[in-house]
Amino acid sequence: MDIGALLQAFIYLISSSLLYPVLFMLVFLTLLIILYAGSFFAEWIEISRLEKYLPQKLPGLIRSGEFSKYVSHRVKEYIRSLKEIINRNEEVELSVENLLQETTVRIWKSMDKYRIMVRVGPALGLLGTLIPMGTGLAALGQGDMTKLSSDLVIAFTTTVVGLGIGTLAFFIYTVKRRWLEIDIKNMELATEIMMSSNGEDK
Repeated sequence: MDIGALLQAFIYLISSSLLYPVLFMLVFLTLLIILYAGSFFAEWIEISRLEKYLPQKLPGLIRSGEFSKYVSHRVKEYIRSLKEIINRNEEVELSVENLLQETTVRIWKSMDKYRIMVRVGPALGLLGTLIPMGTGLAALGQGDMTKLSSDLVIAFTTTVVGLGIGTLAFFIYTVKRRWLEIDIKNMELATEIMMSSNGEDK
């Protein structure tokens, strides 16, 4: 028994069996990135409608409670939760610190899916390129040009789809990261202002 030929046949079987899972994952990621792009566009519309403000005026807007037209929905929800904690007057400092940390972790965790797609999309595209190339070369050796042409079409289209997914995911990730950094900064500012106001009330 030729061990080398057996190993080659086994590896070839594994490689060729991965084609359909790779194609399925590319279709799934394509639908997913379209969904994420729609969500991104909706958030972009929300942010574009926010009124501009001078940085030095934001603390006063937060103190007066007139910040709704200037900050995103994430910041407004955070301030609402912050007020509820302060009004309970039970271990306020620890509860507020925990709220800020959990909110920050949850915000950055929501970005993981984009980072994964930036890497996985092109990787799946490359797999979708190399797998049909192997079967295509085998078909070329047998003189089956129809099979070769079909495999080459799959190879190049999966590359395009994978790179498209990665590019769009990277664009969304880059822009959303900037938005989230601003939101976290505003949350930290609101926390300091409301905690200092709570201390003065006491």
